[in-house]
Amino acid sequence: MSGQSLLVPGEITPVRSVPGNIRRPEYVGKPAPTPYTGPEVQDADTIERMRVAGRIAAQAMEEAAKHIVPGVTTDELDRVAHEFMIDHGAYPSTLGYRGFPKSLCSSLNEVICHGIPDSTVLRDGDIVNLDVTAYINGVHGDNNATYLCGDVDEESRLLVERTRESLNRAIKAVKPGRQINVIGRVIESYAKRFGYGVVRDFTGHGINTSFHSGLIIPHYDSPHATTVMQPGMTFTIEPMLTLGTHEYDMWEDGWTVVTKDRKRTAQFEHTLVVTETGAEILTLP
Repeated sequence: MSGQSLLVPGEITPVRSVPGNIRRPEYVGKPAPTPYTGPEVQDADTIERMRVAGRIAAQAMEEAAKHIVPGVTTDELDRVAHEFMIDHGAYPSTLGYRGFPKSLCSSLNEVICHGIPDSTVLRDGDIVNLDVTAYINGVHGDNNATYLCGDVDEESRLLVERTRESLNRAIKAVKPGRQINVIGRVIESYAKRFGYGVVRDFTGHGINTSFHSGLIIPHYDSPHATTVMQPGMTFTIEPMLTLGTHEYDMWEDGWTVVTKDRKRTAQFEHTLVVTETGAEILTLP
């Protein structure tokens, strides 16, 4: 296990500007989004627009990840992704979502999810999750990945590698006619091989014209996740695996979620559409 000291909140820079010609999601400037009441199955036009949004989100994440080296701040990673999305005509979906102040989430080491980019400086041996969502042409594309910063210890490196593999296995389990709980069953059974915790309180979600449609995709075998997958359904799978407990604490900022035992955690995510035979990944660069 890495001997890194635990994270503490840094200084948050002012909100980055977005040109007025870029369309905003309806929730920007409001305390919460309007609840989604549309279908979980999307038409061909919506799916095609989601391919565009997903590609921009994936490319923005890739661009930011190029800057993951010791000495760089998480705020700088946010700047890179923000400018990439703006340059491609997309709005960073997290910016202003329920008041979130930045254009991506940067979650290091013991942070499970929703870390706020700030003055925190990346250190040699950190693991860094970037979560990037782009909004363009009225739809969202959402993805994340965990990256190694410098010389990372073997235990953390394996956690990252296996979390990526758990997502790959879950995607292969997506088939029309199957219940959604097969996704969590595949992830949990794989994670248990290595004694990893599987985060339960933060899940994948339906996504389309809405950032979070209300459809829940658990990453453990939930008896309640009985929704049957149908061609055209769009959602994220985003397993969060930990070296210890799945339980968590929340920082005072109301966003940053850390493992209760402060052990490390990794996450990977793609936005998918269910096809006639399986799943298509919509967040490919």
